[in-house]
Amino acid sequence: MNAFRFLGDMTHLFSVLVLLLKIYATKSCSGVSRKTQELYMLVFVARYLDLFTDYVSLYNSVMKVVFITSSAAIVWCVRRHPQVRRTYDKEQDTFRHAVLVAASFLLALMFHERFTFREICWAFSIYLEAVAILPQLVLLQRSRNVDNLTGQYVFFLGAYRAFYILNWIYRYFTEGHHSRWIPWLAGLVQTALYADFFYYYFLSWKNNVKLELPA
Repeated sequence: MNAFRFLGDMTHLFSVLVLLLKIYATKSCSGVSRKTQELYMLVFVARYLDLFTDYVSLYNSVMKVVFITSSAAIVWCVRRHPQVRRTYDKEQDTFRHAVLVAASFLLALMFHERFTFREICWAFSIYLEAVAILPQLVLLQRSRNVDNLTGQYVFFLGAYRAFYILNWIYRYFTEGHHSRWIPWLAGLVQTALYADFFYYYFLSWKNNVKLELPA
């Protein structure tokens, strides 16, 4: 554990709390991509298969449980909550996320560190997380006007990934050149996907105007 890893975990946790706050306070999931949330739920389930077999620390176990349950809760709200599900914009959230799942699985089969079930699932989760935000970004671009809480949710997700890249750089230089190339590559791809959003987010913050993305 180092400061960058901790900050990454906290910004990731904060992004989830912001989204849950939006849904429960407004009883609305307007601007939220259900498909992105389903992808994140799949990411966490595939990555944390070791939850009941390998104990690292209480912090580690709690964070795993929080991310699995919170993503499942968000998906349930968008799909099943009587009030929230009526606000879901199915017409705009049309990204074919099954393609991302299939492509990530094929990459995991071809590029992995060890050919075991858990390592394939781990690699799959890393590849899928790198592109899981795509349906959300496409939805925001189509709707153009982004409400404050949804914008903050995406911003903190991007910040989480940026902190994790700093964490890997720190570990590379302090832990005997510790390096796993799969998360490095996937993390860079994921951060690049946020670049355009960050640009417009900072413009809106600087000019104190509502966040709008170009069509």
